[in-house]
Amino acid sequence: MAVAWVDSAFPRSPRGVVKIARALVAFATLVCFAASRSHEAYAALAAMEMVITALLFLLYLLKLDKRLGCLLWPLADIFNSLIAVLFLLIVCLFAIIIKTNNGTLAGGVLGLVLLVLCVVDAALLFRKISFGGPRSTTAAK
Repeated sequence: MAVAWVDSAFPRSPRGVVKIARALVAFATLVCFAASRSHEAYAALAAMEMVITALLFLLYLLKLDKRLGCLLWPLADIFNSLIAVLFLLIVCLFAIIIKTNNGTLAGGVLGLVLLVLCVVDAALLFRKISFGGPRSTTAAK
């Protein structure tokens, strides 16, 4: 029997939809910060968030989290989301307060939307982790 290398249900699952939304909003935030020629740290944070989210999406899509079992990937993903929330809160509030132009303001507002998506992603992942019982076998759960 052939082994499926791609989890085709993951992009349609709640976690998959949130990951896709995070990557798209991070890209829009990056475009706003880059087009407005705001401080480089704003664009760097949005770019890092977009890349890390895309890599985690690929990790779950290609079922690499099951094959690389040495690390509890959902827990690492939660830590990534919480650290992103901290950085996004600081950077986006600075961008909104300083608002050198409308692009910086739009990037800051989109960054706060991204912050909310990170919190939702962390909550969905926290529901998936079972500390005392066996690990879940379905990616869409």
